[in-house]
Amino acid sequence: MTAKTILLDGNSLTREQLVAVARHGLRVELDETQLKRVQRAADFLADKVSCGEPTYGVTTGFGSNADKLLGAHRLRDELPGGNPDKPEGTLLEELQHNLITTHAVCVGKPFAPDVVRAMLVIRINTLMRGHSGIRVETLKALTAMLNAGVVPVVPEKGSVGASGDLAPLSHLAIVLLGGGEAFYQGERLPGAEALKRAGLAPIRLSFKEGLALNNGTAQMLATATLALDELEHLLELADLAAAMTLDAFAGRSGALRPEVHALRPHPGQVDAAANVRGLLAGSTLVDIPYHLVPRFKQWSAEAWADPADQALTFDIGWDWVPANQRHGREAFYARFLPFKGGKKHQPQDAYCLRCMPQVHGAVRDAWAQACRVIDIELNSVTDNPLIFPEAEDAQFIEEQVISAGHFHGMPLALAMSYVKAAIPVLASISERRLNKLVDPATNDGLPAFLTGNEDGTDSGFMIVQYTAAALVNDLATRAHPASVYSVPTSANAEDHVSMGANEARHVLEMMEDLSHVIALELYTAAQALDFRQAMLNAACRLAARGDWQALARKVSNAPREGHAHYEQFIDEVKQLTAALANVGDFHAGSAVRKAHDTLRQHIGFMSRDRAMDGDVRTVCELVRQRTFAQ
Repeated sequence: MTAKTILLDGNSLTREQLVAVARHGLRVELDETQLKRVQRAADFLADKVSCGEPTYGVTTGFGSNADKLLGAHRLRDELPGGNPDKPEGTLLEELQHNLITTHAVCVGKPFAPDVVRAMLVIRINTLMRGHSGIRVETLKALTAMLNAGVVPVVPEKGSVGASGDLAPLSHLAIVLLGGGEAFYQGERLPGAEALKRAGLAPIRLSFKEGLALNNGTAQMLATATLALDELEHLLELADLAAAMTLDAFAGRSGALRPEVHALRPHPGQVDAAANVRGLLAGSTLVDIPYHLVPRFKQWSAEAWADPADQALTFDIGWDWVPANQRHGREAFYARFLPFKGGKKHQPQDAYCLRCMPQVHGAVRDAWAQACRVIDIELNSVTDNPLIFPEAEDAQFIEEQVISAGHFHGMPLALAMSYVKAAIPVLASISERRLNKLVDPATNDGLPAFLTGNEDGTDSGFMIVQYTAAALVNDLATRAHPASVYSVPTSANAEDHVSMGANEARHVLEMMEDLSHVIALELYTAAQALDFRQAMLNAACRLAARGDWQALARKVSNAPREGHAHYEQFIDEVKQLTAALANVGDFHAGSAVRKAHDTLRQHIGFMSRDRAMDGDVRTVCELVRQRTFAQ
């Protein structure tokens, strides 16, 4: 076995391995020891059939036809003239063949190749447990099809999630029989032709093999696993976007402290807080003193006297708090200078920043719960009936061939409904942060819509928030759980189904919109961060020149010379000048800076309105390619 090969034994498949085969083309091999168990179950079943034992799905029909026992030959064969159209093979073989061909009735666009490859891996792995009755040669043929790159065409819609994913798995299996359609080397072909080009041949099914191939949870499990892989990445990216936004706000870090979360230690919450703390490490923006942060003012020709500042697209300013307005706040103004700029004099940020660990953490916990369910399901037997050849002291076949309900997808369905509800929550708090960045009433002194707009012609990032809002609404309207609405099937023989296939498919589809919302926050936060740093560093340069009069001119309500408060104002503006001159360079946390630099390599700062469609496509593609992965 090579580093590009995954060994399947029915017991140890991981989510990471499944993604590696599905998305990165790794091959699979079958564990030889476990293949002996597979063959033992197949031999056991063949022996029982030869003894005439009635067995569900082997010598009986399926679902509501389970009360029909198969005869030794077709009834029509006894008619005068026989049956010229009789299929090749025995009734038992015909039963399995018909099961696949009649159940392949899904509709809609085909699943992406990674979903189908994941379905194949899952089906092979569960059959390797040796409780399904499939023959080794059939299992090897399924494996050869996967490794050869033959990807069956599986339309997306048609499974109710019990008895497993019957219809989509039949589309998977029908190609083995030389039917259906498949993609091979990018071309959509008849199944027989795809097998031929790959150097493979169709097979005939034996006892229970059709049921083993199409009765299980492989579609919902494949889509769920791939969705959780996406969500794992997006959870990290959401934390990064939140950290960049917090830096852009020059926000407060107290709500991230470990001793805070030790008092309410939900695992996801603790992890989210710790992750954002790490992303902000090295920041000189977070927890900055209130008085140092100027607010945006529109640029004017008189804004900057020094030629070095002429290229700036903004002006800055503060308000001074006179002594007669400081009553009851003496302790505060003993710590902070009496200037109001971009930061409100309050010790807490808005919920979208302060409650980020609680919200992101709750989504992390939903993801973790779903992962727990998926990890169990990946190495479970999910077809029916289950074969226990090792129970040699059994008196009746019902003790060795047991009809059960492992095909029922409700464990997966409910886990994914939890994730489904969490997705718009993560998107919504991201959109709220984005909105806070562009709204001059809430963005703590940044320019409206993150543009200078001195001529009144620029919209800046205004409509970026509209797109995010539309995506959040779309996600929210799709968050209704499919699992709560069962529609009975098979003439009420299958009277309660999970709808888990719809649930998991919805979640996988929702990942794209979630990624776009977070991408838009990153795009907007980078612009805001540039403005915040530029404004602060412009104030520092002004102060570093030692010209307190120039800084005083940036204070909107400075008292005139001769006013009763003038001397006090001069003293305090000199203190502000000294504080700004000595603070050094303002910058974001090291991980935030790295992400910001990566984004700026592809998308420049927007000093004036420009076509933004290319920017949006680029940032969404950067997220899709996981460019910002830490």
